[in-house]
Amino acid sequence: MTDLLHQWEQAYKKGLLTFWILLSLSERPMYAYEMREKIMESSRGSIVADENSIYRALKRFADSGIVTSQMKPSNIGPERKYFELSSIGSELLHQFIQRNIAVLQDKPVVMAINKFQKTNHKERTKS
Repeated sequence: MTDLLHQWEQAYKKGLLTFWILLSLSERPMYAYEMREKIMESSRGSIVADENSIYRALKRFADSGIVTSQMKPSNIGPERKYFELSSIGSELLHQFIQRNIAVLQDKPVVMAINKFQKTNHKERTKS
């Protein structure tokens, strides 16, 4: 059971890294380390991505026109590359949320999740 859950979570987390990066950038321009911290905070520690994974994703996003970047001075070292959502990236995030995230808030889905949790909790407390 633990192995199956781990495999599912790994696939889920890998697939949602794009969502978490774009959601972070929807707030303000950021550099990779800031995104890493923001993603960990926003996902309550369930999504942990190293800076290299984030940079690889950002390069793909830049090549696709989803993000733009510019170098900005830093108070504590060399310049940093800040990324921000382009208008295409913003529209892409909006459509993804509507098609894949907002559905989780639909009443029938919420009711099904709540019913499952209640039933599952009762069964677990009986054991």
